[in-house]
Amino acid sequence: MTKLQYAVISTALLLLLVLRFGCETKAPKMKGLEKSRSLVAQNTDINVLLPAAKDSLKVNDAALVEALEEELARQTTDTAKITVLKRLAGEWYGLGNAVISGHYAQQIAELRKDEESWAIAGTTYSLALQSVSDPVVREFAASHATKAFENAISINPDELSHKINLALVYTDNPPQDNPMKGVLMLRELNNSNPDNPAILLQLGRLAIRTNQLDRAVERLERVLQLEPGSREAACLLADAYTGLGNQAKADSFAQKCAQ
Repeated sequence: MTKLQYAVISTALLLLLVLRFGCETKAPKMKGLEKSRSLVAQNTDINVLLPAAKDSLKVNDAALVEALEEELARQTTDTAKITVLKRLAGEWYGLGNAVISGHYAQQIAELRKDEESWAIAGTTYSLALQSVSDPVVREFAASHATKAFENAISINPDELSHKINLALVYTDNPPQDNPMKGVLMLRELNNSNPDNPAILLQLGRLAIRTNQLDRAVERLERVLQLEPGSREAACLLADAYTGLGNQAKADSFAQKCAQ
């Protein structure tokens, strides 16, 4: 696997709805759910989220952010803008706000228009899904993560990590009309790539989440066969065997996890 694959998959962990053309066949209730979710995403604008995020900052942090914004406004070339945008993205991430960090990472991707930048933007938004509970902000993060990963896929359709991370967005924030979408995407990827450790790892994680512990063990043991040094697989196997009541194996994998 490439460095990009490991960087994106390890940190990550994702469009609200796919536009469909032709005849409408969905029930009125489902259409209403889709419309409601779409309106949430549209009405959650960065111009609402950013001021709110600034208001929560300490005085020194707010001053630094304002100074960086002023510096960004003075830049006249894309190269110079990207340099400042990186600092803004890093500052907001350090302040614990992955959503705003993702906003600036997205601006970098829009300027660079390359695969890696879109993957980084998608990953940053994806991380917000793991730390944010507000449903409105989650919808914003999920929709922007999805678009970012789709852009990365359009540039390099053969890169599996982008497809895996797109599926993970849907597992972390399932569409109301298709809650299994992310899982089905991962299974489809697994069917075409049966021995890909990254896909098996995520399927194993999801199996633990849904208490399919035997299935989780099967997938995660296979990961260790393919990648004996996978610490993440060992950690998940410790959890799976604990759930199955096999404390001896749980302790053994817990030691590997700690190492």
